Amino acid sequence: MEHRGETRGRRRVALGISLLLCFAERISAQVKYSVPEETKEGFVVGNIAKDLGLDVTTLEDRRFRIVSGPHDMYFQVKQNNGALYVQKRIDREELCEGNEVCAVNVKVVVENPLEVHYVGVEIADINDHSPSFAENEQRLRVPENTPRGARFEIQTARDPDAGMNSIRSYRLLQNDHFELELQDTGYGHKSPFLVLQKALDRETAPGHGLQLTALDGGSPPRSSTLNITVSVLDVNDNRPVCSRAVYTVSLAENAAVGTVVMKVNATDSDEGMNGEVEYALSRTLNRGVHDIFTLDSVTGEMRVKGDIDFEKNQLYSFNIQAADKGQPPTSTDCRVIVKVVDMNDNEPEIEVTSLSNVISEDSKPGSVISLISVRDVDSGVNGQVVCTIPSNLPFELKPSVQENMYSLITKAKLDRETISQYDITITATDLGVPPLTAMKTLNVQISDVNDNVPEFPENPVELYILENNVPGTSIFCVSAHDNDMNENAVITYDIIRGVQNDVASFLNIDSDNGVIYALKSFDFETVKSFQFLVKAKDSGSPSLSSNVTVNVFILDQNDNSPVILSPVNANGSAEAVEELPRNVNVGHLVTKVRAYDADMGYNGWLLYSLQEVRDHTLFGLDRYTGQIRTLRSFAETDDAEHKLVVMVKDNGNVSFLATATVTIKLVEPKEAFAASDLKNTVKDVEENDIKFYLIITLGSVSVLFVLSIVILIVMQCSKPTDFSSKYLQDTNYDGTLCHSIQYRSGEKRYMLVGPRMSIGSTLVPGSNGNTLVLPDRASRASTEVRFHTLNTYMHN
Repeated sequence: MEHRGETRGRRRVALGISLLLCFAERISAQVKYSVPEETKEGFVVGNIAKDLGLDVTTLEDRRFRIVSGPHDMYFQVKQNNGALYVQKRIDREELCEGNEVCAVNVKVVVENPLEVHYVGVEIADINDHSPSFAENEQRLRVPENTPRGARFEIQTARDPDAGMNSIRSYRLLQNDHFELELQDTGYGHKSPFLVLQKALDRETAPGHGLQLTALDGGSPPRSSTLNITVSVLDVNDNRPVCSRAVYTVSLAENAAVGTVVMKVNATDSDEGMNGEVEYALSRTLNRGVHDIFTLDSVTGEMRVKGDIDFEKNQLYSFNIQAADKGQPPTSTDCRVIVKVVDMNDNEPEIEVTSLSNVISEDSKPGSVISLISVRDVDSGVNGQVVCTIPSNLPFELKPSVQENMYSLITKAKLDRETISQYDITITATDLGVPPLTAMKTLNVQISDVNDNVPEFPENPVELYILENNVPGTSIFCVSAHDNDMNENAVITYDIIRGVQNDVASFLNIDSDNGVIYALKSFDFETVKSFQFLVKAKDSGSPSLSSNVTVNVFILDQNDNSPVILSPVNANGSAEAVEELPRNVNVGHLVTKVRAYDADMGYNGWLLYSLQEVRDHTLFGLDRYTGQIRTLRSFAETDDAEHKLVVMVKDNGNVSFLATATVTIKLVEPKEAFAASDLKNTVKDVEENDIKFYLIITLGSVSVLFVLSIVILIVMQCSKPTDFSSKYLQDTNYDGTLCHSIQYRSGEKRYMLVGPRMSIGSTLVPGSNGNTLVLPDRASRASTEVRFHTLNTYMHN
C-alpha cells in the first residue's frame, strides 16, 4: 500500500513538471514584469519604452498601444511614454485557474515606425484564500482487525493560492489510535493519511472522533478544519483487486455525450456481500471530472457526460474506487488516465494591425499597409495556418520572420482616379482535415495626389459680345474640371495679360468661379475682336495648370447717329440755300443731301425722307440717294421760296436720325446763271475736300468689310455642319449676298448696291447697311455705292 502511494506521488510530480514546462514554453516575452494580484487600478507596472531601450527623444512622435487580446482588459499602456499600468483588478485564481505559475503575455504595438513587442507580466500570488475541504466531515469505516500501520486516505484540502500561500501542512488533534502521515502527490501538494498506530477494538470503542486542520504557508497562516468520524466494523478481510493498476485510454475531443470511454474491472475473492464490488469516482479529484464523466457503479463502465475540449484540458487523471459490500466493506483505488486527442474544431483567428487605412496613390510598390497575425488554438497540423488574399488586387501578403505574421504590401502602382478604395478579403486556412477557414475584410482608402491637370471642355472658346456693354458686369464664364479631389481639385482662374495696351487688361476674372467681367465698355467702331488667355490652376502642391484661348468678337449696335456731310453752311449747320431757275425741266436735280453713319451693316444703312415740305407736288426726294428733284414745271403762281426739311434715318432696331434744311429760291434764268457760276466754283472746292475725306473713309470701310468676310469664312469652316443653325436669318433676305441696280437721271448715273429683296418686302429693324456718297469730278454728279454685309449674332 505504501509502495502504491509513492508510485502515485512520483507520477503526479512528473505530470506537474511537464505541464509547467508546457506553460513556460508558451511565454516568450522581450520584457518581463511581476505584479501582485489585487493590485489597485492605475498601478504602474513598468516603463516599456525604457526597458526596451527605445530612444526617449523620439517618444513624442511615437504611440504605444496594446493590441486586442485575451488579457488586454487587465493592463493598458500610456500612448506617449510607454508606461504599463493596471487597468482592472486582477484575481490570480480566476485568471490562471490554479496554475502554479501565472503569467500574462501582452502584445504592445509601437508606431512610427511600427514595432510589435511582447511583454510578459507575472501575477504574483497573495494569501487571500483559506484552505477548504470539499466536505466539513468525513466518515471512515475501519474493520476492527485492521493491522497497525494501516493507512487511510483523508480528504485533501484545497487552497486556490499558489506557492507559499498554498497548503503547507496538516495537523491532527492528539488521539490514542491514529497519527497523521503526509504523502507527496506531485505538483508540490501532499495528501493526508491516517495511520493506525494502535489496534482497534469495536467492543471497547465502536467509533473515534478526530479533527484534522489544514494550514497554508501565509503570514499569518490561514487554516481550515475537517471533522473525521471513524466507525469500527466487523472483519471483512479481503479487498477488491483491479485488473490493472493504471487504466490509460485516448479520447477524441468533441466526443458525443454517452460515448463509452472505458470499463473498470475489479474482483473480490470474498463471497456474498463481501465479494460484490461497487465502483465510484474518487471524492478527492477535481469537481470538473464529475461534470465530464459518469461511472456506472455496478458495471464499472465510464461514459462521456459533458464537453470534451482539447484546448481546455488535454489530460484527465483520477482514481476510481472499487469497494465490496462486506461489513465493513473494503476498497481499493485504480488510476485512470484519459488522454484527449485534438480534433480540428477551431477556426483560425485573424488579427489586423493597420498602420493606416489610407494610403497615397503615389506609394511605391512594396509599401507596408498593415501587419497581420493569425493563430489557431488547435495543435499540430490543425493549428498550422496559411494566409492568402485575392491575386487580382495590387497588394500581396509577405510572410514575416516571426511565425504566423504577415505584412500587407503594395505590389503595383495605384491610381485613385480609377479605383478609390479596396476591400481586401484576407483568408486564413488551417491544414487540418477537413480544413477550417476564417476571413476578414480590410478596407483600404486611396488618398489623392495632385497628378491631374485642370482640363477645359473646349479650347479655344469663341465669345460674342454686343458693344456698349455695361462696365463691371459679367460677360462670360470659363470652367475647368480636375479629376483630383479635395484641395487638388480646387481650381483658381487668372487672365494671362499680354502687352501693356492689350485689350485683355480691361478684363477681370473671379478666381473662384471663372466669371469674367469687363471693366470697360467695348466699342465696335474701335475694336472688332481680340484674344486673351485664361489660366486654370489647381491648389495642389505643387500646383498644375492649363490655359484656354478665348477669342472675343465685338458685335455692332446702333449707337451712332447719321452725320450730315452736305449741305453744311459756314456755321457748321445742316442748312443750305439753293437758287433754281424757274424754267428747269421735270426731274431736274436740285441738290443732294449727303450723310454718313459710323455703324456698319443695317445700323449704318441710311434712308432719306421729307419731314417738312410746303408743296408735295413740286419737289421729290429719293429715299436711298438723298437727291432732291423737281416733280413738275414751275408755274407763275408758285412761291418764290420753298423750305424743305430732310430727315436722314438709319435702320437700327432703335433708329437714330438727323435733319438738314434746304431752302430753294426760284429766280429768273439770267440771275440763276450768274449765281450758278459762282456757286459751282465754291462747290468745286468743297467737293474736292469732301472727296478726299470720303476716299479715306471708303478705304477703311472696305478693309473692314474684307476682314469681316474673311472672319466669317474662317468661322464657317471651323464650325460643325450645324453651325449655321446658331445664326438668325434676316426675314427679308433671300440668300443672295447683294445685287445692283443702275439708273440715269439727267446727266447723272446712279448705282444701288444692296441686298436682294423679295417683291413687296420692306426694310425691317435689325437690317444693317452703309451708304457712302462719292463726288464725281467729271460730271459733278454723284455715285452712290451701297454695301451690305450679313451681320450674324451667335447666342451661346
